[in-house]
Amino acid sequence: MTDTALNIILIISALLLIDLYVLNGIRGAFPKWHFLQKKTFTFLYWAASIIVICGLLTGVYIYFAGLGVRAAGLLIFSLLFIGKLTFLPFLLIDDIKRLLVWRKNRFKNQTPAHNTLVPPDAIPRSEFLLKAGLLAGAVPLAAIKINMPKGLYDYHVRYQALYLPNLPKAFDGIKLGQISDIHSGSFYNKKAVLGGVEMLLTEKPDFIFFTGDLVNGQTSEMRDYQDIFGKVKAPLGVYSSLGNHDYGDYGDWQSPADKIKDHQDLILTHQNMGWDLLRNENRRLKVNGEEIGILGIENWSLHSRFPKYGRMELAAKNTDDLPVKLLLSHDPSHWRAQVLNDYPQIDVMFSGHTHGMQFGVRTNDFQWSPIKYVYTEWAGHYQQGMQQLYVNVGFGFVGLYGRVGILPEITIFTLKAGHAPSGKLT
Repeated sequence: MTDTALNIILIISALLLIDLYVLNGIRGAFPKWHFLQKKTFTFLYWAASIIVICGLLTGVYIYFAGLGVRAAGLLIFSLLFIGKLTFLPFLLIDDIKRLLVWRKNRFKNQTPAHNTLVPPDAIPRSEFLLKAGLLAGAVPLAAIKINMPKGLYDYHVRYQALYLPNLPKAFDGIKLGQISDIHSGSFYNKKAVLGGVEMLLTEKPDFIFFTGDLVNGQTSEMRDYQDIFGKVKAPLGVYSSLGNHDYGDYGDWQSPADKIKDHQDLILTHQNMGWDLLRNENRRLKVNGEEIGILGIENWSLHSRFPKYGRMELAAKNTDDLPVKLLLSHDPSHWRAQVLNDYPQIDVMFSGHTHGMQFGVRTNDFQWSPIKYVYTEWAGHYQQGMQQLYVNVGFGFVGLYGRVGILPEITIFTLKAGHAPSGKLT
């Protein structure tokens, strides 16, 4: 038996035992609700349990499943599991209390006058305690539901130093801004979006990267937001790339020609905003006579359902003489699948795409989201050898109309010549 098969068996067994324990707790909380003892309820309970477990296993192990399906399975499982974990301590406390009562009764029954032992299962559960546990389990789910919309426009600036041994002196200390995944078709609050843009500009970055997904499905979504994002300017330019949503693959088109026309309009939108869209090409960024390279490719993903339009051989053409090369590539799976092995000359790759699933926990020292079981690199800074990757969790939102724990991000990098100080995480 393989390790993966053994892990799956252990996971399923543990989750089924937890669900059995929770089922008994629910029945104990409402002993007068006779339908909880019915076969129909039992069947529905276990059917739902198996579906949710299958969603978890699909998200973690079924790599050929669509990313949306995998993410949805992981999210549903995570939300329900939070409620169960909150309920479990109340169940344990109730069982400990019943065990103590049983032991006390057993001690009494050791005398000749008492010869009848009451089995532990015959000791009634505390309805109050279990109902309190169910209520406690519902609280985090309700809090998540209530707070989800509040996180959509709660823009945060994250600061990251990038140490580059070959960085020319003229670039030492220069500031780079990054935003990603605007998804303009999801916005409904122009004032809030403008506030996020102004937050970026307040940082006064010297140049800015946008790493794909300007829209959800079609360019017309930018009609009300082009003027806002047209304000995104920087002294050394704004450089952009395309994401999987930028090709019209998720739009509703009357003909192939309409889809092609829409894509051309999207490219024109980048131009109208003054953004330099890099489509498998590069630019030389010059400061005081010294240069670094900015490379940008079209979408390239390890996952089969997303397009592979990126051509690294074109983007890297005629850049061998540049001491530092920065790559814009929307999907972070591209880094491990191709860039690390085939293009060691790429110093830093900048991505987005994952959104951090818009759900999880993220602090300066710890981060977790169900998306980690789909993407090895899903948020923040990564380094392997001399190569680095940064994954921005997105400016906008799509699919899930809410953010909990993983808030919309504006990233400000400071480029620094040399190696990271000893002991410092890069």
